[in-house]
Amino acid sequence: MCRHLAYLGPALPLAALLFDPPHSLTRQSWAPLDMRGGGTVNADGFGVGWYPLDGPPVRYRRATPIWADDTLPVLAAATTAGGVLAAVRSATVGMPVVETAAAPFAEGPWLFSLNGAVHGWPDSIAALAGRLPTRDLMTLDAPTDAALVWALVRHRLRAGAAPAEAVAETVREVAAAAPGSRLNLMLTDGKLVVANAGGHALSVRATGGSVLVSSEPLAEEPGWRPVPDNHLVVAAAGQLDVAPIWPTRPAATRPSDTPPTAPRGRARPEREQQQSPG
Repeated sequence: MCRHLAYLGPALPLAALLFDPPHSLTRQSWAPLDMRGGGTVNADGFGVGWYPLDGPPVRYRRATPIWADDTLPVLAAATTAGGVLAAVRSATVGMPVVETAAAPFAEGPWLFSLNGAVHGWPDSIAALAGRLPTRDLMTLDAPTDAALVWALVRHRLRAGAAPAEAVAETVREVAAAAPGSRLNLMLTDGKLVVANAGGHALSVRATGGSVLVSSEPLAEEPGWRPVPDNHLVVAAAGQLDVAPIWPTRPAATRPSDTPPTAPRGRARPEREQQQSPG
């Protein structure tokens, strides 16, 4: 169903998130500890976006497993950033495995990722899609639920919604239209991270001047705390707020613990299979 993370704080090498920790994002791609609702291998693409000192974020995306890319380790060791969003993908059956389907999606200062799946796609949220500008539908990154959810969030951001409002309202709207969906969204502009737990695991670690929000902790170290299901995280470097995303809404409209579809993935390389998980 995917794994993702976002970091804000002092500049560090991308490798410190993607490769170096004992449970780095790369390790999570083939040995996740808390995948809920089907699938264990996230091999259908990956992406990493980071913020240089000036200008919009830079992205590196591929349709291959993260462990199979020979360029990324060198790039990750040589590139430092104080704002990062990265994801590994497990494509839902029937959705294309192409580079443009891999998060992060981007516009202007924003990077976005969806960990999950929209139940009943595409019919369940066709009415929501119909409210978007035609041009937005014609220029989706890919014909996937994640790309459409991003378009719904982006539409609210363009209309002036605050980031937390854009994420929360999109989650509520999609969950109401497609009950049983799994909806862990993650959004950042390099200064603020907004994420939610909606049917999948999410943890956060805020220490001093940094914050790291991740599908799973990157290491067994103090400071990690799980985000309760149906809660929203709003974080900046050194600041953290976690609150219910549905203070009063009935449980029937919330993301479900029942997997909508079984994700697919490829086997990890033989050298990785020989290592013990966790």
